[in-house]
Amino acid sequence: MMLRAAFLLSLLLLAETVFARERTDVIVMQNGDHLTGEIRSLSGGVLYINMQYILGTSSVEWSRVEHVESHQLFLVTTQDGSVYTGTLSTGGTPGARPVKVEVVEASGNTVAIAQPQIVEMDQTSNRFLQRFNGEINFGMIYTKGNQSTQYTLGSDVYYPRERWAAAASFNSTLSSSTGASASTRNLVGATAMHLLPWNQWFFGGLGNFLQSSEQEINLQTTLGAGVGRFLKHTNHANISLLGGFAWQSTKYQQSLVPIGQQNVATALINADAKFFRFNQTTLEVNAILLPAISEPGRLYFSLNTTYYVRIFSNLTWDVSFFGNWDNRPPANFPGSDYGTSSGLRWTFGNR
Repeated sequence: MMLRAAFLLSLLLLAETVFARERTDVIVMQNGDHLTGEIRSLSGGVLYINMQYILGTSSVEWSRVEHVESHQLFLVTTQDGSVYTGTLSTGGTPGARPVKVEVVEASGNTVAIAQPQIVEMDQTSNRFLQRFNGEINFGMIYTKGNQSTQYTLGSDVYYPRERWAAAASFNSTLSSSTGASASTRNLVGATAMHLLPWNQWFFGGLGNFLQSSEQEINLQTTLGAGVGRFLKHTNHANISLLGGFAWQSTKYQQSLVPIGQQNVATALINADAKFFRFNQTTLEVNAILLPAISEPGRLYFSLNTTYYVRIFSNLTWDVSFFGNWDNRPPANFPGSDYGTSSGLRWTFGNR
């Protein structure tokens, strides 16, 4: 566990070096304040900036920005699902309403977008490594009474492009106490999406690889794909729904009567929701429902939620809940595994 944490910390330090660039972007607030630094990203109504004379990442309210100017390439996403790539500037006379941000694309075309319509901005680059965003988290709980210890370790990496994006995640939990066997849960996940020609619609796929000692699962592989839609995409909330089909293969631990491997074809319903409150708190919810097609009446359901509270700069404190349920597990096998964890999280890249 500690080796994994050290490895992720090394990647984080390398990432901070890779993502560095000149801090010459200009931001002017409605009250006349001028800021010069590096615009990292826009998310949840918050514009993230790095300034040479301030340690860490600063945050300003996007709705209070009067003017922006940057020669860095950005991926700009609007409420209607349109995505543009280009440099940033604000045209018109200062003080005019509504403020419009001009995105100058590589072709030389200029697209003027009303500021409230812009919900996301991510730095991009011609360099592969400078396109990544991510985070790592670590938590530990110890109780003297029964010598109980719980470790949690996780990481997420996100790679955005103009018409598609991909992400990967790793989450590990280890619980041990006197007189009981250690309990472990490891989940590796990957997702990808590609925007369709129609605004707010996308094609998406996912792959999850789960090990759970509580459910006596050596490896549960879930692969699925389908068509989804962004139901809400604003500076306060992002909600999307994906429907399609999946295949799930589960290898159980050996018991008195070997179960071996079960393969099930299922429908797929995947819901993602993210709610923001300026720069203080964020709630993320992911729910996956897999109604079995090859075994009618069998349902698989998983839920992962995380609530973040920002401490300062890139450091947040989070509380998470995870759960995995099967309403028809093999005989004498547990049908559920769930729990909570808490720890510190550090983001890198453009957040």
